[in-house]
Amino acid sequence: MGEGQVDLTDADLDLLNSFDSALEAAIEKGDEAAFRKALHDLLDKVREHGTPLAADALEPSQFILPHADAGMDEVRQMLQDDGLIPG
Repeated sequence: MGEGQVDLTDADLDLLNSFDSALEAAIEKGDEAAFRKALHDLLDKVREHGTPLAADALEPSQFILPHADAGMDEVRQMLQDDGLIPG
């Protein structure tokens, strides 16, 4: 995201996994419009539910999200076996 680190609860991660699945599906179909919407929806939910960490805090990250303008190929390279978000 390029916006620093945020703390998310397990419940947040469960919610985000549904958005992650939509993102993966759009990439698999090669659907640019669905990909763009799914990426922005995912990032919006992270911003909405995440608690920002202090700018000088550096905690281990469970995952790294792409920036809002990332392309489909760039995000495809970031995908793991279970998407961008583990679980």
